Amino acid sequence: MVSRVRIGIIGAGMMAREHIRNLRLLPGAEVAALADPVVVSINKALEAVGDQEAEPAIFQGVDDLAEAVAAGSLALDAVIIASPNFTHRQVLEPLMGSGLAILCEKPLCTTLEDARWAAEAAAARAAPFWTGMEYRFMPPAAKFLEELRGGRVGRLQMLSIREHRFPFLRKVGDWNRFSRNTGGTMVEKCCHFFDLMRLIVGSEPERVYCSGAMDVNHLDERYDGQTPDIIDNSYTIVDFRDGRRAMLDLCMFAEGAKNQEEIAAVGDAARLEVKIPEGALVFSPRTGVGKPKQVQTIVIPVDGKALKAGSHHGATFYQLQAFLAAARGEGPVLVTADDGLRAVAMGVAAEISAREKRVVAMSELGF
Repeated sequence: MVSRVRIGIIGAGMMAREHIRNLRLLPGAEVAALADPVVVSINKALEAVGDQEAEPAIFQGVDDLAEAVAAGSLALDAVIIASPNFTHRQVLEPLMGSGLAILCEKPLCTTLEDARWAAEAAAARAAPFWTGMEYRFMPPAAKFLEELRGGRVGRLQMLSIREHRFPFLRKVGDWNRFSRNTGGTMVEKCCHFFDLMRLIVGSEPERVYCSGAMDVNHLDERYDGQTPDIIDNSYTIVDFRDGRRAMLDLCMFAEGAKNQEEIAAVGDAARLEVKIPEGALVFSPRTGVGKPKQVQTIVIPVDGKALKAGSHHGATFYQLQAFLAAARGEGPVLVTADDGLRAVAMGVAAEISAREKRVVAMSELGF
C-alpha cells in the first residue's frame, strides 16, 4: 500500500493545474486544499482535480491556509507553491515553521535577499524543502545527465544550452510582463538552465557575461501606460571556478523551431547532445582527422500519460514522483533551496550584465 499524501496547492494558475493533472497519476496523492484569490483560477483548478474521494478545501489567500494548518483545522502533509514569483517569500514565511514538505516552484524568489532568506530558513527546518526545477527531470535530459556522470564524453570541457521557444504566455494581471515581478527573464526563465549548468559542470560560477535585450516581443504592449521590460533574447557565457565554461542561447520568438531545447556537452573524448521534444540523444566520439564518423543516436521514450499531463516533456510527473517520496521519508530532496538560491544568483548576475553591458563577478553578489 502507498501511503496517502494530502497536498495543499497555493496558486491555481497554469503551473498549479499542471501539478494537479500529474498528481492525479500518482498513487496516494490527494489535493486537499487550494488557495488563490482569483475565482476563475480556482474553478479551473477544481476541474483539473476532477473526481476524488473528498473535495479540496478552498482558501482565498495563503495566510488563511497557513492559519488553518497552524490551528489544526486542516491536516496536510505537503504544500506546493505555484503562485506568482514575487509572492514566494510572502507565501513561504508562514509555512517555514510547519512540518509540511514544501515544493516551491522556480524561481525560489525574485531577489537575492529573499532567496537567501528562503535558503537559510529551509536549512533550519527538519521537513523537506524542494525547489521546483522541472528540466532536470525530463527523461531525455535525465538520461543525458546519467551518461555524462558515467564519463561518456571523457572530461567535460564545454557545455552549451539552447532554448528557442515561444514568447511568455499571458498570466492573470499580466504580472509576468515586468522584471520587478519576475526577477527578469534571466531569473524567471533561465534559472532552469543555470541550475543545469551547475549540476552538469559540478563547479560554481565565477563570472557571468550576458548580452541580451527585448527586441521583438511585447514592444507594442502597454499596461497602465507602462511598457514591458523583459529580455526576449540573449547569449550568456558562464566561467566556472575550475576553468570550464558554459553558454546559454535563449530566443523567445522562435516557436517554429523543431526542438525547443538542445543541450550539448563536449569532453576530451566525445560530444553528447540531447534534443527535446525530439527526445534524441546523439553521441559523437572523437575519431581523428579524416577518419569516418561514428555517430550514434537513440530516442529516449516518455510515458504518454506524463506527456499529456503537462507541457514540460513529462518532467512534472517525474519530479512530483520524487518529491512525494521525499515527503513520505522514502527518498532524498534532489533540488534544495540552496540550489534554488544559486540559480537565482546566476540569473541576477546575467540581468545585471545585460543591462549594464559588463562582466559580473559572482563575488559581487556574495558568492
